[in-house]
Amino acid sequence: MADPNARDTKLIQYLNEAYGKEKELETALQAHIAMTTKTPYRKRLQDHLKETKDHARQVERRIKQLGGKAEAGPISSGPDVVTEAATSLTSVASKAVAAAKGPLHALRGTGEAEKMLKNARTEYHNEFEEIGFYAGIEALADSVGDKDTAKLARGIKREEERMARFLEKQIPQLAKAVAREEIPAAERRNGRSASRRSRSSSSRTRSSSNGGSSGTRKTTSRSSSSGKTTSRSSASRKTTSRTSASRSKSSRSGGSSSRSTSARSKSSRSGSSRAKSGSGSARSGAGRSRTSSRSRSS
Repeated sequence: MADPNARDTKLIQYLNEAYGKEKELETALQAHIAMTTKTPYRKRLQDHLKETKDHARQVERRIKQLGGKAEAGPISSGPDVVTEAATSLTSVASKAVAAAKGPLHALRGTGEAEKMLKNARTEYHNEFEEIGFYAGIEALADSVGDKDTAKLARGIKREEERMARFLEKQIPQLAKAVAREEIPAAERRNGRSASRRSRSSSSRTRSSSNGGSSGTRKTTSRSSSSGKTTSRSSASRKTTSRTSASRSKSSRSGGSSSRSTSARSKSSRSGSSRAKSGSGSARSGAGRSRTSSRSRSS
């Protein structure tokens, strides 16, 4: 088979980095499973170990299809004896580290819960490292038109992300288990009690502050209301005073009108008397005139 071109060589390099990580995690996961006593967590690790082995097989197959050889470490870009020797040494070293990590993980922590918590943190870190590998491979493959490699990387990345989400939820539960296992109950209760007392005290302070403000507002409101009532009473008194004064003026005016009417009536009567007196005088004059006339005729 002809040597791979520059495009395929770069893809092989990235795939081999991911392949080396998958092989490393196989050993670590086996050690973690042996230390895990929490059944759902243990079951999920077992399932992910199967996924990890399958990922390694898929990546190895794709490397061979591109004309390369699956190795854990950087791949030489040409027939260079020094580079090939370095690659072989790196591969051996990587496998040695992977094999050593398992037993070392068994020594971490003082209790079962703490060991599982530290393992979960390591696994969480590893998942994101793998996600980074496959995100880079997918982007590189897309940019050079290698749809098969891009599809492979996208599918594996999706499974790594699913495992990372599981671990993200698992870590807080394991941390709480460490608290129950390694911290005396009295200290846990005292810590919660102190926290509750602090919150209660803060709440009372706020309530007292709000109560004082409310009381002040009510007092101010009452004072304002009292002031308004006094003002209204004063206004009412003024209105009553004005009404009385008006009535008094009306009475006086009415009295004056009555007197005026009476005076006019008297004046009218006097005029009538005078008219009658004038009429009588006229009649008397007429009588005298007639008598005088008769006397002259005789």
